[in-house]
Amino acid sequence: MKNTALTHIHESLGAKLVPFAGYNMPVQYEGVTVEHETVRNGVGVFDVSHMGEFLLSGPNALALIQKVTSNDASTLTIGRAQYSCLPNNQGGIVDDLIVYKIKEEQYLLVVNASNIEKDWDWISSHNDLGVEMKNISEDYSLLAIQGPKAVEAMQSLTSINLSEIKYYHFEVADFAGIENVIISATGYTGSGGFEIYCKNSEVEQIWKKVFEAGASFGIKPIGLAARDTLRLEMGFCLYGNDINDTTSPLEAGLGWITKFTKEFTNSENLKKQKEEGVTKKLVGFELLERGIPRHDYEILDADGNNIGIVTSGTMAPTVGKGIGMGYVKTEFSTPDSEIYIQIRNNKVKAKVVKMPFYKK
Repeated sequence: MKNTALTHIHESLGAKLVPFAGYNMPVQYEGVTVEHETVRNGVGVFDVSHMGEFLLSGPNALALIQKVTSNDASTLTIGRAQYSCLPNNQGGIVDDLIVYKIKEEQYLLVVNASNIEKDWDWISSHNDLGVEMKNISEDYSLLAIQGPKAVEAMQSLTSINLSEIKYYHFEVADFAGIENVIISATGYTGSGGFEIYCKNSEVEQIWKKVFEAGASFGIKPIGLAARDTLRLEMGFCLYGNDINDTTSPLEAGLGWITKFTKEFTNSENLKKQKEEGVTKKLVGFELLERGIPRHDYEILDADGNNIGIVTSGTMAPTVGKGIGMGYVKTEFSTPDSEIYIQIRNNKVKAKVVKMPFYKK
């Protein structure tokens, strides 16, 4: 197991550490519900340094990104980020990622921890354009400072106006006494805040200053378990659960990041799929009876026929009920459709709802 540069701090704080994507990661400190509510109502900090970072540079960097990603990266200007995915040749998804335009002819790709090697090999295999690629994952740390109080709590640590950084925009600036830190208004919680990219050698200083600055705002360290409940309340996909090598971006409701204004890996077949329509769709659902839906539980119709499978599920702390996401046959995908979740021996009634589940 690898450690992040902050593992020793998580241990000293009494975090429960679990293996995740080859790393020792803090899954919780005080408890999932407390940590979840801290981020929804205040400010919390996740160590997500296990994530992968690739730097792509040179005159053909954009051309390579356009070739391997589904979204249109030509719309990016310096200081903007974009959610996208890497389609495979079979109609599925290699990974989802965020593309940052750092400067002209230089882009940062941020990928999922469990897919670092896979993504690197995939992008490299398409790099016949002489693009300089650097895998900087081992050298960089990433903190997600999330919650409605994040701007106010962190403002004293930087000379830039944090409230002026729009969603999916970023600045390269001073932060917590360190120069050239990426301060990005991205995150996976739906409660606002920032993601901070810095070198491993700098992250301990940043962590300490973040907690000093946030002390009067009730700042707390947050584990991956609350990260999962927070993202699920927002209906954000998790790679390996809701999307994978066999799920198409169109089935997953990611048509909005699939732009047919350009050619990309398997775009021809995905365009055809869009025209013909998909046979299954990723939907959000809430239970109408007591129970907690879990990954891989069966989804049934009223007669007990299998119509799909749960990909993510939980008892949602803010929403206060059992919620989940799953793939169902298209005819069951409209909001208010009646479905049933097979929880052990019980057929638990649920209904399809529009996401996000959590509405501010």
